[in-house]
Amino acid sequence: MNESVLGPGPAVAAVDIGGTAIKLTVVDSDGRPGPVLRIPTPRAEPEQVAHAVLRSAADGLRTLAGSAAVTAVGIGAPGVVDDEGHAVFSENLGWRDVPLARLAGDQLALPVTVVHDVRAAGEAERRLGAGRGLTDVAVVAVGTGIASAVFLGGAAHTAGGYAGEIGHAVVRPGGEPCACGNRGCLEATASSAALARRYTARTGTPVSGSADVLRRARQGDPVAVELWDDAVDALALGLSHVAALLAPEAIIVGGGLAQAGDDLFIPLQRRLNDYHRLRPVPLLPARLGEDAGVLGAALAARDAGGRA
Repeated sequence: MNESVLGPGPAVAAVDIGGTAIKLTVVDSDGRPGPVLRIPTPRAEPEQVAHAVLRSAADGLRTLAGSAAVTAVGIGAPGVVDDEGHAVFSENLGWRDVPLARLAGDQLALPVTVVHDVRAAGEAERRLGAGRGLTDVAVVAVGTGIASAVFLGGAAHTAGGYAGEIGHAVVRPGGEPCACGNRGCLEATASSAALARRYTARTGTPVSGSADVLRRARQGDPVAVELWDDAVDALALGLSHVAALLAPEAIIVGGGLAQAGDDLFIPLQRRLNDYHRLRPVPLLPARLGEDAGVLGAALAARDAGGRA
């Protein structure tokens, strides 16, 4: 776990639900997060997924909490999550219209706050990581999918859970089909999963993800070079719209693709500057790593307690 400290406050539990794994931790009253427990996301029929996930989370939290007087739980969930903790839709988990906050409260017998997983990670980055001290910032996660969290005046802009879905902005009209039903979305063009899928379709050679495509590009594979270049260009185009509309102080980029380092950030910044010339917007690499989501979920639990 990252050494970030949330500061004094109530002890809370944090859950980050992913398509393949659930991450859980407990933050003590000094604001220090404990070890992160990772458990596989249960497989089940769509209508049973939420119940299976919450049962697994409850078991995991009982293991972690020990004698800690946990007062509330924060949950980061993928897909579209509204401001009442209702999971409107999740492609990865196969659920739709799930009253997640209510179900989790019943299962865990504690006050529960549910937020979008990228917004949770974004809140952690804004307050504890790369965005510390910034008030107007977008945090973009580029991994299996692409989504962002938007903060204006130091507050999250959610629009009922639909704000920040930059992955479903069309950057290549008529391009690759997307899970949302459209074609040419940013997520279908530049995500790690899209890069792997596009490379396999072009060459017939299966690859595991964007890191494998980048490795082949570094070795001079012409298809990998072309697809990496196209993904960077598509991402720069999408981010240019964020820059033009919101004029953020910075755009923080995290997720698996951001692990490419200079191979991503140098050409991405250059192309963003080409696409958006009014005022340069710096790109910052996320700092909190893969545990940003649980830190953000813990912040959400504490924030909700402070508002009660």
